[in-house]
Amino acid sequence: MSRYRTTGCFLLLAAIWGTAFMATDVGLADLPPVPFAAARFDIASVLLFAALAVTGSLERPQTRDDYVYVLAGGTLMIGVHHVFLFTGQQYVTGAVAAVLLGLVPVVTPALTKLASSDDTFTANTGVGVVLGFIGVIVIADPDPANLLSSTIGIALVFASALAFAIPAVVTHDTSPSMSFLATQAWLMAIGAVVLHVTVLALPGQSFADASWTPSAFAALLYLAVVAGIGGFLLYFRLLDQLGPIEMSFIEYVIPLFAALAGWLVLGQQVTLATVGGFACILMGFMAAKWTTLRAELRRVVEPKTSPPAD
Repeated sequence: MSRYRTTGCFLLLAAIWGTAFMATDVGLADLPPVPFAAARFDIASVLLFAALAVTGSLERPQTRDDYVYVLAGGTLMIGVHHVFLFTGQQYVTGAVAAVLLGLVPVVTPALTKLASSDDTFTANTGVGVVLGFIGVIVIADPDPANLLSSTIGIALVFASALAFAIPAVVTHDTSPSMSFLATQAWLMAIGAVVLHVTVLALPGQSFADASWTPSAFAALLYLAVVAGIGGFLLYFRLLDQLGPIEMSFIEYVIPLFAALAGWLVLGQQVTLATVGGFACILMGFMAAKWTTLRAELRRVVEPKTSPPAD
């Protein structure tokens, strides 16, 4: 894949996932958040398992690493993450939620360094975490007239970022034996089960309260098929091309598309507090990853030396 095509695919994925935040806002106008999330992963997992069955590549977890990966990822990254995210987006816009999820690349290395005996918690990591939390405070921008709802929304989306980051720590040393598609299918199926259990456990989260309007159906299908299956397939293809460092920058492009989609479709405004918080979180990421980013930049920028002539 050429560099220009790779860049185009990177921007396409950022647009797909950024627009997903706007689609979530659209769906939440008619659907309770947890049933909405559950239905999304019902559709995605059924389609993935159907594709695996048709191609004769259906697998089930076999090894300990398989079970750790799909249980931790399905429960936290799919289930708990989306419970908090979709519920939080009842109180904050998709643009704000997208910016707050920019904490994932900041929090993940910090948690990994704390949990792993092979990594040390450096000063750069500490600075990155502090800047990230300052960014959250700036985005919160407490409004006395709307203090409770804005605080609840920020806290829920922040909790969703933690739920997304923790599986990366839990599965840090695992190597699943299943194919990527099979792993994703099991992740989404387990996440869907967790979400359905949450529907039964939480008051006010019932499929009976859903209003299945055309806009709600459109949002659900977009999130399940385009942003879910299509987005993840494109993400892992790009991950092979770019590597984890360059790919992590997508978290800082997604909010731009989320804000643009929210403004164009829903008339949502982006505040200076959101922009300032985004800048703090971005600087936090750069501080936490400074050594790695500097090495990566040198690798990309510096001309490759030619081998000595015979």
